[in-house]
Amino acid sequence: MASAIEQLAKNANWGVFSKATELKKRILFTLGAILVYRLGTYIPVPGIDPSVWEDIYNQKGGGILDMFNMFSGGALQRMTIFALNIMPYISASIIMQLATAMSPKLEALKKEGESGRTKINQFTRYFTVLLAGIQAYGLAVGLESMQSSMGSAVIDPGFFFRASTVITIVGGTIFLMWLGEQITQRGIGNGISLIIFAGIVAGLPRALGSVLELGRQGQFNPIEMLALAAMVVGVIAFIVFIERAQRRVVVQYPKRQTGAGQMSMAQQNHLPLKLNTSGVIPPIFASSLLFLPLTILNFTGAGGQGGILSQFTALLAHGQPLYMFMYGGLIVFFAFFYTAIVFNPQENAEMLRKYGGFVPGIRPGKNTADYLDYVLTRITLLGAGYLVFICLLPEIMIAHYSIPFYFGGTSLLIAVSVTMDTVAQVHSHLIAHQYEGLIKKAKLKGTREGRR
Repeated sequence: MASAIEQLAKNANWGVFSKATELKKRILFTLGAILVYRLGTYIPVPGIDPSVWEDIYNQKGGGILDMFNMFSGGALQRMTIFALNIMPYISASIIMQLATAMSPKLEALKKEGESGRTKINQFTRYFTVLLAGIQAYGLAVGLESMQSSMGSAVIDPGFFFRASTVITIVGGTIFLMWLGEQITQRGIGNGISLIIFAGIVAGLPRALGSVLELGRQGQFNPIEMLALAAMVVGVIAFIVFIERAQRRVVVQYPKRQTGAGQMSMAQQNHLPLKLNTSGVIPPIFASSLLFLPLTILNFTGAGGQGGILSQFTALLAHGQPLYMFMYGGLIVFFAFFYTAIVFNPQENAEMLRKYGGFVPGIRPGKNTADYLDYVLTRITLLGAGYLVFICLLPEIMIAHYSIPFYFGGTSLLIAVSVTMDTVAQVHSHLIAHQYEGLIKKAKLKGTREGRR
């Protein structure tokens, strides 16, 4: 089956696009919202000495700080009002998904339909404010204790600085949460994903400039530069291929009586199971869990004072075998864990039985659930291997070839996935516009014939 990108390229008609006023409004609104977000990443938090903070960040940067800074488009490194970006909302959404899967009350609320989902979304917003408040307060306290040879990062420490920092950063996170919802409703695609995508893409020119500068200095020859470019293109193509890959389980529906003695024909359909059902959640969880203790050790200075903690910090540095082993293991664990949450074989088997569907050669009910679980476990193993390969590839490139940016990994997965989703949204809006045009023409033609 052709993807939305291939269909859009094949059926590209710029005349139709120019007439799709609703689509153009959505695109312009999305671009305007992203521009507002990018402007906000340059508005600093009050009371911070930018030069001192930049010096401190360059000394203590790494681990989870670099990951958050990548997602925020450099806002954390500049310590702006969007320093936390949309990450508290994502964390709250993930926790609510886990809670919904484990709590019967939340599960029943989810099954109530639109009203239930609205309540769960409201709980997610409240939880986002709580998480953002806790993280902002911890960030304010940490900033007060940070100093470099140039002085203290905070100009005037105290209660007023902490209160203003918490209010400013929490307000920035709430604004981004609202902006993402507005993009989803009035723009194109998932607003939260587009905000993260914009932050990642914003750092791409600087990363490419660093590579070109290394080439100018002679650290990379032209052949190595071309090989690196070819590898980037190959990895992107590989990600697109795997993200589109599905295991289609054949499902048959028997003949049914539809009323007035009429019988519907037997139908054959399929149940698509994605090869990478868990998406980018496993790398994000694995990175957070692995980098958090190291970041705490680096900030407190315990990792550089010798002894067991210092050795532990060195073994879990980028490119070290222990780090790669633990990172890959956590990705595999979270891939299976999150897949088990988002896809329930028992519920899908019950749904098929309810509508009369069955897998050929498999009895409905428990046998179907066991079969779906059997298939899902094996394709999840392939999907977890794919995630491990994509996420460990940049570690190898950094450790052995000194590539100055994360080639691949979570950032590339998000960038490619969001691009595919956005193109699919544009394609669906174009198709809807064409259908509306056909309906209007049919009504106009019928009106003319009626007058005759």
